[in-house]
Amino acid sequence: MRATHPPPSQVSVIVIGYDDAALVTDAVRSALVQGPAVREVIAVDDCSTDGSPDLLDRLARGEPRLKVVRRKVNSGGCGSPRNDGIDAATAPYVMFLDSDDVLPPGAVDALLSAAVGHGTEVAAGLCIRRELPSGREIPWRPELYARPVLVPHPSLRTRLVHDTLCVNKLYRTGFLREHGIRFPEGRFPYEDFVFTARVLAAGPRIALVPDPVYVWQVRRSAERLSISLDRADMDNWRARLTAHGMAYDTLLGAGEKRLARAARAAFLDHSLRMYARELGLRDSGYRREWWALTRAYLAAFDAGDFAAAPAPGRVVAQVVLASEEPRDLDRIRELASRPARLTPPYARAADGTPVWSADLPQVALEHLLFRPVRLLPVAVDAELRPRARATRLRLRLHELYGRMGEAGPEGVEVEFVHREEGRVGLAVRAALVPGDGADDSGANSGFGPSVGCWWAEVPVDLSALGSGTWDLRLRLRFRDGSARYTSAHAVAGAGLLRRTAVLSGRHGVLLVQPYATHSGSLALRLASGRRGVAAVLRRRLRRLLH
Repeated sequence: MRATHPPPSQVSVIVIGYDDAALVTDAVRSALVQGPAVREVIAVDDCSTDGSPDLLDRLARGEPRLKVVRRKVNSGGCGSPRNDGIDAATAPYVMFLDSDDVLPPGAVDALLSAAVGHGTEVAAGLCIRRELPSGREIPWRPELYARPVLVPHPSLRTRLVHDTLCVNKLYRTGFLREHGIRFPEGRFPYEDFVFTARVLAAGPRIALVPDPVYVWQVRRSAERLSISLDRADMDNWRARLTAHGMAYDTLLGAGEKRLARAARAAFLDHSLRMYARELGLRDSGYRREWWALTRAYLAAFDAGDFAAAPAPGRVVAQVVLASEEPRDLDRIRELASRPARLTPPYARAADGTPVWSADLPQVALEHLLFRPVRLLPVAVDAELRPRARATRLRLRLHELYGRMGEAGPEGVEVEFVHREEGRVGLAVRAALVPGDGADDSGANSGFGPSVGCWWAEVPVDLSALGSGTWDLRLRLRFRDGSARYTSAHAVAGAGLLRRTAVLSGRHGVLLVQPYATHSGSLALRLASGRRGVAAVLRRRLRRLLH
């Protein structure tokens, strides 16, 4: 049970920053306003050059709980400043805050109440990713924090390894010091992977709470991207592999075999899939180096590591291991997307076992014969042609080793969801009709020949959507009562994914841009009204001139 009023002066909040004068004040204040439970806010400045240290000193003159630690040499990372904060902390508990993020109201009380009430060494809560400037909020690993839970030992809840963040947690200061738990020093990207593994390896009791305790502010348009967003450089992937490897070795070295295996499964399901679906954005040199590094890293995995991972990441890894050179990148992108989609061809080995392709029969897909329909990586192609009067969305569901025919596709529910606001702008239903053979929609269609598929055609009222970016979401319904939520592969036939202006009775004119996302899914960008269209065209012109 949580204490109604957590004891005062129990927590040191460690705020780290470098050249973040525009944001660090908000971070510090969000910690100070947490209330009497916060004994001190320790602001560690990593040798900033933008006036941040002086700004912090001015804040400290008016706030006795704020202590400023100035590093004399820039560390190049986040680990050293956090270690300095741990060394300077005087309170029984510590938590961490980055200078470009904030703590939501009640965060410290929620974590401290759980830690004190249960007598745990660690308390953890929900982190919210806030996309800026839109303000859209996405919970990070919400399945871990759906309800209050007391975990007597991390090995009893191995999914804890999926939450590698250090900032949504409260730690007993003495626990960290007794076990010598620190962050890697210097420039070490993904330092929290290693720190979290060191914490779990020490076997703490952990209290989980459903309360939002951290707001991770994602600024994709910032001049200096955060480490987690700056993935275009090969050094980023190399650093991530290093951090994952150190985390695994830490857990295994502590005898935590179940946690170590779970950490490798998490790598396959999250890191590998995320980077694999972005390979199409990189040049050939990056792809070859990424492929070689990944093959070398995966070579140390055993059958149990692969078996513990969800199927999409496992199959992507097996394809990488089976081929010395990058291949099938479009199919890998689709399978690595969320939800996963397995696009044709659907090959079989000589004994009838489903396999990745005829020339990679060693990558077996026999699990597709037994998985529930709601979990199958079904592939749906989508084609949208904007028209002033009758814009229609055509969908094609592929057969998947006989599983679709067994389940009996009956219909599809189509939703266009506003990416930033999360609201549904349009929802329609349509029947799925079986149709074998070549596409009968005419020579201008982007659909190619197909055998074993189901079709649907859906009217789309573009005027009902209006301006913004809209993601297509599908719910496939089957005769056996099952359903599968998925997205659709954007067909890129001649003239399909191009910007089109259409007349609209509601908006006057709509500029419509169907496009494929990084994972290959169909989405729409719409600009309404003459001013909206003009703004889009001006931005396009500036990009071309730049």
